Amino acid sequence: MTDAVLLDRARGGDESAFATLVGPHRRELQRHCYRILGSLADAEDATQEALMAAWRGIAGFAGHSSLRTWLYRIATRTSLRIAERRRARVLSWDAHPARDPLGDLGAPDDATAWLEPWIASADDPAEAAERRDAISLAFLAALQQLPPSQRAALILRDVLDFSAAETAEALETSVAAVNSALQRARASRAGAEAAADRGIVRDPAQQRAVDAFVAAFEAGDVRGIVGLLAEDVRLTMPPLPAWFDGIADVTAFFAERSLVTPWCVREQVLVNGMPALVADQQADGVWRPGAVMALGFRGSEISWIASFLDPRVIERAASER
Repeated sequence: MTDAVLLDRARGGDESAFATLVGPHRRELQRHCYRILGSLADAEDATQEALMAAWRGIAGFAGHSSLRTWLYRIATRTSLRIAERRRARVLSWDAHPARDPLGDLGAPDDATAWLEPWIASADDPAEAAERRDAISLAFLAALQQLPPSQRAALILRDVLDFSAAETAEALETSVAAVNSALQRARASRAGAEAAADRGIVRDPAQQRAVDAFVAAFEAGDVRGIVGLLAEDVRLTMPPLPAWFDGIADVTAFFAERSLVTPWCVREQVLVNGMPALVADQQADGVWRPGAVMALGFRGSEISWIASFLDPRVIERAASER
């Protein structure tokens, strides 16, 4: 059945035809909402709300733009309404100072609006085709420092390649206002470009480093891990407030705390385009879900270990296996 037939049926009230028509767009719409909101839970709510609005409005869809553009317009407006009621999402170093790796790690900080990870299967072709720099944690953290309307303008224009006119319609503003917002957003983003390099596996040397990290981590080989790290490596572990800055402190944490009990890597996934390990930890002879550890790179060195300890994140990663 062609899209034209599905659209006619959906306009006539056929809910099944509507679901078939919009289904292929759902994941990318969710990713779009996530870029604006920095929270997967909020993105899921926004996507659901946007699709409900699209269903209510499909009879009036005149086809002046593509269905995809129309859906993005609705999803953008929905996300902006939610964003206006939310605090900006942050990374560990934006929320707390670095700590002593042998000191108090602190209790889980549920008061902080943490930037949540986008988790996907390493074998997902849609994720492989995605521009990974446009989903990186550093890029999204920079976006979160912008007003919501500037975030949306930057995403629509620079990530999704919408025209200025399409962006203005989505944001319910003028082209001049879009261009002004985009100029301010690009200027603010420029300062985050260096940090954004803590990210993506781009070449075989980096993949070999991932494999070597897994082997050393499972073997409890601190020296093997340290040999893969950049001098200015950071290790974060939200929702704990503690994070560590520099190879000496990260080494001490692995040697004296993290690797004193065995770990087993169950699977590899992608976290915001970064390779990530879904790892179980042994305690009292029992294996339990332990962490999702994303590895960010600069060149062939690991410059960021983003370890997510929230059980909901671990469960979500396990579901991508």
